Amino acid sequence: MKEKHSKILLEAKDLHKTFYHPNPITILQGINLEVSAGESVAIVGRSGEGKSTLLQILGTLESPCSGELRISDQHVNGLNRASIRNQSIGFVFQSFHLLEDYTALENVLMPARIARKSIKKGSEAEQRGLYLLEKVGLADRANFHTKLLSGGEKQRVALARAMCNDPALIFADEPSGNLDRQTAAIIHNILLSFVEDHRKGLIVVTHDKELAGLCAKQYELASGKLIDTGFRV
Repeated sequence: MKEKHSKILLEAKDLHKTFYHPNPITILQGINLEVSAGESVAIVGRSGEGKSTLLQILGTLESPCSGELRISDQHVNGLNRASIRNQSIGFVFQSFHLLEDYTALENVLMPARIARKSIKKGSEAEQRGLYLLEKVGLADRANFHTKLLSGGEKQRVALARAMCNDPALIFADEPSGNLDRQTAAIIHNILLSFVEDHRKGLIVVTHDKELAGLCAKQYELASGKLIDTGFRV
């Protein structure tokens, strides 16, 4: 349940997105959304409605044509987009996006490396990476190359990586789409528990009704509009 006066971690106002090539097509029309600390939000909808595009815009990977986006009390613009992304956002993708010839720990520490933090043995970042692998049940896989891991283990590494820099927000695009039902349930539990326990914000795009039903809020993206379904945990 969302607490009163919870800190707003993300605020999107009147976001629009049109692609002009090969022909003009408007994907998003007047999107408004708020996500507070400890809150999980699911965005559902048919394929092709623009869910992933919306997630990329909210996650600062892509720019809207118009509208305003604030993350962690900062207005997102071209000058600070990368720094906000590195400091405040963690990503989880359906296809994992791990470096297969790197170890699980090396993959988890990649955001710290990008942020130019020390990741040498005994560093604060390394200790956090080991802690996160323990939290997702993979302490004994820290030095395994990820190409040796199962799909469920790879997604758990990806979850730990998303949490590496202690971001305020987690963005997940079909995080259990390639997993069996039992493994997916484990991933859902880890993801949602982390958000609730550490007062993070979560936005997840999914076709998985079970995952959507576990989130505090559900929205449907249809015809460029974000529709509040009224569902609340």
